[in-house]
Amino acid sequence: MTIDLICVGNLKEKFSKDAQNEYLKRLSAFAKVNIIEVKEQNALNNPASIILKEGEEILKNLSGYAIACDINSKEYSSEEFSKKLEALMQTNSHITFVIGGSYGLSNEVKNVCKEKMSFGKMTFPHNLFRIMLLEQIYRAFTIISGKTYHK
Repeated sequence: MTIDLICVGNLKEKFSKDAQNEYLKRLSAFAKVNIIEVKEQNALNNPASIILKEGEEILKNLSGYAIACDINSKEYSSEEFSKKLEALMQTNSHITFVIGGSYGLSNEVKNVCKEKMSFGKMTFPHNLFRIMLLEQIYRAFTIISGKTYHK
């Protein structure tokens, strides 16, 4: 099983890098997880141009069964997400999650993705969301495996 996270931007803070590395280490028992970072388009001053340019870079890296992380999409509990992931793994050996930048994802990226999911209506920094998504993927694998991590 291969899981890709396509993320706009990179992690700058040591604590974020440490958290990412911890979850990547934990996840290595269950799947090969790749972090694919695309450049944030901060130099462009127009949000529509930023979304479009970041979307082009995301699309170049998109493969497998793609799921867009989008605030206006379906929400899952941790248990529901684990069942969803388990079902997807039955028919897909490669799953890709896409995390947009500060302005979100282009419509083209959302349309190419097979599904969209949300962690709720709150806004999170995309770097923090990356850690949250890694944690939820790890939690899903522990639920699927019957490990005691999930309470």
